[in-house]
Amino acid sequence: LNYSARSKDGRVFWDSLPANDSGEQCAVLLLRKDDELAQMGCDPAALRKVFDEVLPQFSANLDDDTVARVAEKPPSFLPKFRYAAPRLNQGDRTVLLGDSIHTVKPYFGLGANSALEDVQILKQSLESTSSIKDATRMFSERRADESRALVQISRELDRPGVLGAFTFVIPLILDSIFSKAVPGLFSPNMIAMLQRRDQSFVALQRRKRIERLGQVTVLGTVAAGLGLVARGSVRALARLTGRRGSTVASILVGAMASIAVVRKIAAFAVRGLAPADVLNKARREREEEEETPIYSISAYDDSADDVSSNMAGGGI
Repeated sequence: LNYSARSKDGRVFWDSLPANDSGEQCAVLLLRKDDELAQMGCDPAALRKVFDEVLPQFSANLDDDTVARVAEKPPSFLPKFRYAAPRLNQGDRTVLLGDSIHTVKPYFGLGANSALEDVQILKQSLESTSSIKDATRMFSERRADESRALVQISRELDRPGVLGAFTFVIPLILDSIFSKAVPGLFSPNMIAMLQRRDQSFVALQRRKRIERLGQVTVLGTVAAGLGLVARGSVRALARLTGRRGSTVASILVGAMASIAVVRKIAAFAVRGLAPADVLNKARREREEEEETPIYSISAYDDSADDVSSNMAGGGI
């Protein structure tokens, strides 16, 4: 279970994942690079005050020693989210695995899982070939395109600002509508599909691109059909209002489409909404998050085009 919290003013970003069976979580606190609390040796009292104000459900579980250690440590920065290609081997006896070939966003649980999959593919390559040279080359051929697709998918799910609406929120809404209306032709949203074990990242990326084209085609066809059906009414309204028929038709179609889209987007139009939050809303599931300690602090530089690539993470 990934827990996400955001302050209303956008100052504090917090995410965590379970660390053990005792309910403890490994968390990352994201702050702007120039925030006083992101600096090494910041005031523990000031940090505690922020926890009390924006994360009260967690502050109660943080003892003073933990807060002091978090305040003392320097911020550490996550690497940029990149992939290695077109080959994953160096020479005949060395291969790259895990984050060294596909550094992905931390929200979707794909980092460690995809690294374990790398190990599995390497094992299969070693067992199905007669030499280490052939095994390393087979592994590279099987995982290079997968690494590229995985990182590209991850980037699209967490782009900032308006671009993120077009690469993540709107596609998620369209997938929700079309997968329910025509489940035989359209699959669930990308995040749900990433949990399936029977489809590669490359195949999933290709499938979603084809589905997106189909969705646009269907929406265009429906819009055109509605225009034809409503032509008589439009002409009547045009005569009554004294406006051109095309103008009246555009107003009616635009109004209906806008109402439908706005109703869907309204549920996601929350400032500071994280990808994990959007997924929870899309699934309409409410799960209880345990109140557990925070163990790390990070910072990010919001001056870059891709803010997420400048996030920092580190544990105590």
